Amino acid sequence: MIPSLRDLFAIPDGVHYLNCAYMAPLARSVSEAMVKGARLKEQPWNFRPADFFTVTEDFRNRAARLTGVDADCIAIVPSVSYALAVPAQNLPMGTGQQIITLADQFPSNVYAWQELAKRRDGEVVAVRRSSQDCWTEAVLDAIGPATAIVALPNNHWADGRVVDLVAVGAKCREVGAALVLDLTQSLGAMPIDFAAVQPDFAVAACYKWLMGPYGIGMMYVAPKHHGGEPIEHNWINRGGSEDFARLVDYREDYQPGARRFDMGEKSNPSLLMGASAALDFLLQFGIEEIAGTLGVATQTIADEAAGIGLPSASIGIRAPHFLALEFPDGVPDGLTERLAAAQVHVSLRGSSLRVTPHLYNTAEDTAALIATLRECLA
Repeated sequence: MIPSLRDLFAIPDGVHYLNCAYMAPLARSVSEAMVKGARLKEQPWNFRPADFFTVTEDFRNRAARLTGVDADCIAIVPSVSYALAVPAQNLPMGTGQQIITLADQFPSNVYAWQELAKRRDGEVVAVRRSSQDCWTEAVLDAIGPATAIVALPNNHWADGRVVDLVAVGAKCREVGAALVLDLTQSLGAMPIDFAAVQPDFAVAACYKWLMGPYGIGMMYVAPKHHGGEPIEHNWINRGGSEDFARLVDYREDYQPGARRFDMGEKSNPSLLMGASAALDFLLQFGIEEIAGTLGVATQTIADEAAGIGLPSASIGIRAPHFLALEFPDGVPDGLTERLAAAQVHVSLRGSSLRVTPHLYNTAEDTAALIATLRECLA
């Protein structure tokens, strides 16, 4: 168990922030790294040509350590939608084939596939889980000979219920389908074995469970796709771009591995140094340990919420860091507003209250949540 690290964050006393799935607060070390990066622009004569590459490789190497993959498999992206445009451009899909998603999946992992299906005269199939079950069985049943792409999260962004990605990856390989993952709501908070899952592409924005700034993310690209077509053609991703004196010796080759898919103007020291500091924070404690600690935190909340009539799924069906409280008698009017007035910050997603704590939370945060919910239900 990792003890509360609230002193590492700028969260005032009396503020009960249980909403990491919405946006993670920046640790002080992350903010300081971002300021340090921004100040490099105050004196650009100190930002050397080599620094365009060192700041990106520092981030790429940390992202590779976190995911347990080779650094050559990591691309630097600004968002999930940008990243998913890459597999949408590069993965094969025949006329009439299907793309499998989850029902009510976050739109960034839907729109790109809807557009691809239109271009290829195909179909997006949004599977639904049955009753209170997890998603895995429904996904596996939907994958078949007509499946071209399976585009999923590790856990649903609204209810936290998990998908067994190892089983899904095996089924995809069995039928020859590509597997594309949006791990924004899981990477950094629960382990994933890339070698076992074998995704074709996987992306995660940094501003949630990776504890970093907004506007930066990482994308895993399997080696077999390293020769693919990038969605933009910028100078820094081409071979030999380290030599600023020869940039107009235009080249057709690219930087090695997944670097050809990096976004333009990737060498933003404020974002990259902040995101690197955030990954250092996670690597310091370890993802297994973080997942275990968050699992205890959410289960404690779940047990107390059950005592006031709010059930939830058990860990295993849901991700350890994700809790969705259900309201059998309907959601009380103005619930989130009343919670926010008490400085209890959570999210309402559909008919469930999404509660997502992190290492900065304390027993006082749990007590404030339960006390305010009790008042709202009275």
